[in-house]
Amino acid sequence: MGQQLTVTGMVLTSMPVGEYDRRITILTRERGRITAFVRGARRPKSSMVAATNPFCFGEFEAYEGRNSYTVVRASIQNYFQEISADLVKTGYGCYFLELASFFSMENSDGSDQLKLLYQTLRALNVKSLNPRLVRCIYELKTLVYYGSYPNFFSCMKCGTKEHLQRFVPEVRGVLCSDCPSGTTGIFLEDSALYALQYIVASPVEKLYTFMVTEEILKMLEQVIRIAMRQCTDREFKSLEFLQGLGI
Repeated sequence: MGQQLTVTGMVLTSMPVGEYDRRITILTRERGRITAFVRGARRPKSSMVAATNPFCFGEFEAYEGRNSYTVVRASIQNYFQEISADLVKTGYGCYFLELASFFSMENSDGSDQLKLLYQTLRALNVKSLNPRLVRCIYELKTLVYYGSYPNFFSCMKCGTKEHLQRFVPEVRGVLCSDCPSGTTGIFLEDSALYALQYIVASPVEKLYTFMVTEEILKMLEQVIRIAMRQCTDREFKSLEFLQGLGI
């Protein structure tokens, strides 16, 4: 075995391997996304049975190999059982895990993405928060950390920060009321523009501290869905599940 290390992270995926083992993907603070094998994790009396489930957050002791890791112990701090017990929350949660897996990188600092994912799953359990808004916030902040997101702070043509009114996909940003465009774009109420700016600029700890009206939420959904499609054309399987639930 190679070097032993302890990483803090969350299980994103878990697949059976052979008769008794599992292969898991973990988003870690120290190494970004890693792939690890857990020997004997499918044996009924194994202490690692529960620790290899998606959503598990904690510390994982592992040995580093040439192409993967081998996890030998885990200390789970949060299983997020409330999410697993609710069908809608599970759908959203699996989508967030899938996004995290897609946008995270190996051998990199995963602190920001891990903190965002953890706080987002906690937000799913806040009854006063609409899960559609939680999705909007997570998607846009993920694009921010990925380094590819629209400009919501100044006009893409003249640079002014005043009277910003429309999101125009062709320029990947907003235009002011004085600058014409080839298309009308998406009109943004001031509250919608402020929400977009707030999500981009705020630290993770303050992201899930606001609510919006249904009208504003629909504007956010429209803009952020376009931003996501501009960044990736991947069809996320968990989204199909949510759509099957009528969401």
